[in-house]
Amino acid sequence: MSTTPQVPVEPSILPVEEVTLDKRDVQVTHPLDPLTPSEIGEVSYAIRTYVAEHHPEIKAAKFANCGMIAPPKRDVLIAMGIPLQTGEPIAEKSTKPLPRRADADFVDPVEGNSYHVALTLDRQKATWIVDSVDKLPETVQPNITLEELIGCVDVVRSDADVIRFAAEVGILPEQIFTDGWVIGWDDRFPMNRRYQQCILYARTSPHDNLYAHPLDFMPVIDTNAKKVIHIDWPACRVNKTTRTSAIHGTKPPPLDEDGLKASGRPRIPPPMLPQNYLPDLMAAEPNYKKSTVEPLKPLHIIQPEGVSFKMLGGNVLEWQSWKMHIGFGPRQGLILSTITYNDAGEIRPVMYRLCLAEMIVPYGAPAHPHARKHVFDFGEYGVGVGTNELSLGCDCVGKVHYLPASYISHDGTAVVLKRAICIHEEDAGILWKHTDYRVGGRGHAVRSRRLVISMMATLGNYEYGFAYHFYLDGTIEFETKLTGIMNTYIIAEGELPPHGTQVSPGVNAQFHQHIFSLRVDPMIDGLDNTVVQSDVVCDEAITGSAENYAGNGFTAKDLRITSSDLAVQDYDAVNDRRWRIVNPKRLHYSSGKESSYGIMADGAWVVLKSAKDSWVRQRAAFAEHHVWVMKDVEGANGSERQWPAGRYVLQTRSHPPDSIGNWIKEDGSKSLEGTDVILFLTVGKTHITRPEDWPVMPSEHMRVTFKPQSFFERNPSLHIASARDAKSTAAFEISDDAPKAVHTHDPASTCCT
Repeated sequence: MSTTPQVPVEPSILPVEEVTLDKRDVQVTHPLDPLTPSEIGEVSYAIRTYVAEHHPEIKAAKFANCGMIAPPKRDVLIAMGIPLQTGEPIAEKSTKPLPRRADADFVDPVEGNSYHVALTLDRQKATWIVDSVDKLPETVQPNITLEELIGCVDVVRSDADVIRFAAEVGILPEQIFTDGWVIGWDDRFPMNRRYQQCILYARTSPHDNLYAHPLDFMPVIDTNAKKVIHIDWPACRVNKTTRTSAIHGTKPPPLDEDGLKASGRPRIPPPMLPQNYLPDLMAAEPNYKKSTVEPLKPLHIIQPEGVSFKMLGGNVLEWQSWKMHIGFGPRQGLILSTITYNDAGEIRPVMYRLCLAEMIVPYGAPAHPHARKHVFDFGEYGVGVGTNELSLGCDCVGKVHYLPASYISHDGTAVVLKRAICIHEEDAGILWKHTDYRVGGRGHAVRSRRLVISMMATLGNYEYGFAYHFYLDGTIEFETKLTGIMNTYIIAEGELPPHGTQVSPGVNAQFHQHIFSLRVDPMIDGLDNTVVQSDVVCDEAITGSAENYAGNGFTAKDLRITSSDLAVQDYDAVNDRRWRIVNPKRLHYSSGKESSYGIMADGAWVVLKSAKDSWVRQRAAFAEHHVWVMKDVEGANGSERQWPAGRYVLQTRSHPPDSIGNWIKEDGSKSLEGTDVILFLTVGKTHITRPEDWPVMPSEHMRVTFKPQSFFERNPSLHIASARDAKSTAAFEISDDAPKAVHTHDPASTCCT
């Protein structure tokens, strides 16, 4: 096997000791295991060798991404002994291992071209074989990399104009910092080059909160050439009105026009008031007010007998009746696959794959260049690439198990995270309880617990926590936690920001949205499923009628999503609309209803807040509706319906052919009844910024729940033992003369049997 030295590349946000991992710690034991650090090096070596021999027109290779191509799902299920349909015989497993495949995108920075490569592992020769090298169209670009993002600061600090403009408002070159952003949409620039817009800040001391000191201009850089090619000057609002000072209004000025003059406003020095969140820096601030609140007392999570979950070789986990594979992708981050439930000895498939597929963060300020700010964090960067190295006792507490992850760097070596995915258990309150209030009646309560599989990612100024929760009653919950620091821009004294909030003098945090596309590949008791939409409606019979005399009748009215004509739906709060994924072949013994899992996301459904023909809508069709249903289509390189905004999202100005709207059209009149369907759920948060979110934002939570409905015969958690926690004690001592509570029943019977 070709070998390449494993050189862990340190992301700037991580301490060096946190990113070392012996490659012997990572072995492939499952067909869905992500590429190991060694495999990433071997894949890049195979590509370089092949390109050097067969493609002399390629002068250099700067790797943008590299990942595993999943085998066909039916082959995976058979290999894992998972039934394609509950109750039917499991297909005989092949004696041959499933193919191990990979793909990668790289950029030739010399010629400016980009390429996609697919490979297959030759197991006999222990060598990766290149299957194809495809040159991408000149207007198509792979994702921006972490190295390109970090490199922006060196580019702007070496530009004479940037240095001069910063000096005019009192900022030294070494104080200039930048957040590199994808350029979004700007048709003043040709699409055949890689761009980043640089949002500039000043940092007055090491680790100072730079977002408190925004500068008043934004350079645009050519990422491959590593040079500033243009500087934009955002306008301001005049006389406390919503009228912009810019000559061209909110329209971008021509490139050959003086940008500052076109903005119609003078230079604005950056606000320099310290706005820190690190404890030592806050304490050093001249106006620091020390808290008078007593510190919290310690709270420890103790599991004296260890954890209740098992790792069955690498990335396969088993907890109670749940079993699943935990994966990782440089684009998606955390991926869960082959989720099954052991129902009294019967292995019942639930989900083939759960993962986020895309996210867009559109900002609401229409003035140029703020309208360019609508980042696709998955497609244009990669959430996996932003994954944090987790810290024991901080990001996760209790008895914790970690899984590593890795992704490719520019030179083809692996960036390694030793603690990328966290697995632990949490108390989840009361699982169920009932007290018989009659004299002599008994009470019984059972504590709930949940399994948590999570990761954290830093994407520029924001942090995102992504977690999947598994419960004892068969519920699955996806949760996102949003924290970090708001993106900021400078405002002039007396300026009214109609599309944001002045969170500190001179600092404007613009309104924006966080819109996620959650890809759901179900296998409820098998792969042949149907999606049903259900509205809770009042009975049609009027009050006083024979059918509804008191007028209180209501019911659930179902609509089966049987074709593409019905495949795009939206949440309806008035009718408490919800969806469920059913298996038509399995009916409940008592309810007579189809085995199913319901989908609930109350408070999380969101769509784009922009004009119908806006730039962002022309790129992000997935964010226009809440629920998309379609057939899964598998091709030579895995599912062809993975990325709702397209595989290549960077700098698009229309919907790519391989995006969600076209998939619906391709399905045409094909039946969606009892077939291999997938869903894309559009959920998120609209952030109307507040001073309380500054200078760092308290976590905001968003949840999507999958709950069994006529899937189990009855409550599947009846077997969970009721146990009184021996470590629980009274918070305060009670004196003998204190008033005593009056109990109707024996206290022992009203708690845990």
